[in-house]
Amino acid sequence: MKRGHITRVSAAQMRRMKDKTDWARVRALTDEDIRRAVADDPDTFIPDADWWKRAKVVLPANKRRVSLRLDPDVVTWFQRGGRGYQTRINAVLRAFMNARRNERKRA
Repeated sequence: MKRGHITRVSAAQMRRMKDKTDWARVRALTDEDIRRAVADDPDTFIPDADWWKRAKVVLPANKRRVSLRLDPDVVTWFQRGGRGYQTRINAVLRAFMNARRNERKRA
C-alpha cells in the first residue's frame, strides 16, 4: 500500500467528511460478485480448514511502563510522525538492541 493514499483525520473531522461510497452499487453486488472480487485480489488470503487447524493464538507481550527522559527535539521529531510515536521509539530501541546483540554473538 502506498503511504501517499493514507490520510489521518480526527473523529470530529471524520464526522464532517462527505461519504464517497456508492452504496447503491455496493448493495447491488451479489455474493458471486464479492467472491470473484476477493479471488481476484492478490492481497487476499482466505484461510481454509487446514490453516485453522494449525493456527495458534499468540498474545502480544506485555509492555512495561517506564519514565524516560528524552531530549525535547527527539520527542518532537517522533511526534511529528503522528500517532504511535512511542511505538516508533520502541522500534528504534529494539533495532539498536538487536544490532548490539548480533555484534556480541559475532565477537
